[in-house]
Amino acid sequence: MPHDHRYATRTEWTGNLGEGSASYRAYSREHVISAPGKPDLPGSSDAAFRGDASRWNPEDLLVASLSSCHMLWYLHLCAEAKIVVLAYRDDAQGTMVEDAGGGRFTEAVLRPVATLAAGADAARATALHEEAHRQCFIANSVSFPVRVEPIVLVAD
Repeated sequence: MPHDHRYATRTEWTGNLGEGSASYRAYSREHVISAPGKPDLPGSSDAAFRGDASRWNPEDLLVASLSSCHMLWYLHLCAEAKIVVLAYRDDAQGTMVEDAGGGRFTEAVLRPVATLAAGADAARATALHEEAHRQCFIANSVSFPVRVEPIVLVAD
């Protein structure tokens, strides 16, 4: 039985430098992303599009969403399989191409490194990355390929 889950956020532009969007260079791309009960995220456009590189941009957030979703599914599946994960990191990367029609992501690559407790089944843990990818809500929602290149380490 399907279940609907709703997510409410607010994006508020804070970049009016005095003349609004009178011209392309007249305004800042700064904004704040918020949701009830959560800390605000400072947002901007990518620096390539006149944004502030110190703030989160939509492209960063998309890649981070893919990475986070995969990690959460992976940890869940490992817990169910009684595989103890001691550490996890992912140096994920997305590629976007800009063309005459605008732009689009052409791929994302997740590179998770999971460190397991001594004696863990590394082959099973590696296979669970495939299942995590199949289950990831975000990866199932994008129209570009998402590759997963996992590394599984077992502690001594």
